[in-house]
Amino acid sequence: MQIVVTAPGRHEGDGLRVGARYNVEPADEGSDAQNRAFRALCYEYWASGCFSCCASTPADLKKAIKYYHGAGLWWALDGDGCETLELKSWGDYTLRERMKTIDGLVKEMHMAGVDSAKFREILRGMEGGPRAGGEKLAMEALG
Repeated sequence: MQIVVTAPGRHEGDGLRVGARYNVEPADEGSDAQNRAFRALCYEYWASGCFSCCASTPADLKKAIKYYHGAGLWWALDGDGCETLELKSWGDYTLRERMKTIDGLVKEMHMAGVDSAKFREILRGMEGGPRAGGEKLAMEALG
């Protein structure tokens, strides 16, 4: 969704200009910045080899992270109309669920000993506030 600032008035955020167009994301849904951060963290965790679950692919590791740190399982209907338990899709996570999952993943990565330059770069990007959808995630884990 896009908005256009059409007149001077009360606008929150530095640098908003009359006549300019801005992309908007719903505040209660996950952000694109969270998508990028989660994917980057998962792949960096995979590359580090520091994880202890029995994942054989990066996709398996991402599923394990969503199971242990995420919104977990939910009831869904299969093709025959029967209820089945499924891992909740990242696209269906709320903003709060994404924040909790990313926070848990960062804490686990610290505990596992991940300390690569790429990991530190991802964390610095998450500290940035607006680039990360306004959230500072898991920074208390840095102590």
